[in-house]
Amino acid sequence: MTGMVKVFLVDDHSVFRSGVRAELAGKVDIVGDAGTVAEAVAGIDAVRPDVVLLDVHMPDGGGLAVLRGVSVDTVFLALSVSDAAEDVISLIRAGARGYVTKNISGPELAEAIERVHSGDAYFSPRLAGFVLDAFAGGEIVEDEPEEPQKIEDPVVDALTRRELEVLRLLARGYTYREIGQELFISVKTVETHASNILRKTQQSNRHALTRWAHSRDLD
Repeated sequence: MTGMVKVFLVDDHSVFRSGVRAELAGKVDIVGDAGTVAEAVAGIDAVRPDVVLLDVHMPDGGGLAVLRGVSVDTVFLALSVSDAAEDVISLIRAGARGYVTKNISGPELAEAIERVHSGDAYFSPRLAGFVLDAFAGGEIVEDEPEEPQKIEDPVVDALTRRELEVLRLLARGYTYREIGQELFISVKTVETHASNILRKTQQSNRHALTRWAHSRDLD
């Protein structure tokens, strides 16, 4: 299993956990699972996984309780039947890197795990808008006072110089961490720029944004 992303699965339904294990067999290394908050916190702290697949609603507290209870540094990807905006937003605000619904396919789930592990955010297509709307009025990122680029496309023209730099690197396949290193800014700042870009371009996810950028020769 060397080289595979180490994943810990949290869900109160054992049948579902078994199904996820089967779907992800050979794609990731499932290093543990748990059906309660207490088991999850103890297990995650013990095995230190790269990514935690986290159910949102469980009888003894759910995903938020797990997020707040662990003491190790790991990445959380919410995996839930719920697509309610309040669930999505609360988990992301608490620190989850992404949120997908349980109708996701095995290959798509494996991709989501790889993406969040590499530093990207990942959402089921319908859910991205919730996050963008919630955080649109949040952190304001200041850009250097530079002359705006003269671009005929009004949507592209609405992007700041720094947002254009981030967009071009996203379109070239850079992770958020690599973009931060390239531009000497934090991953959090890159995430904020990316959210602003998605909102301004009205794209739902990074793949759509990349296609949008390629169609305008912005890569």
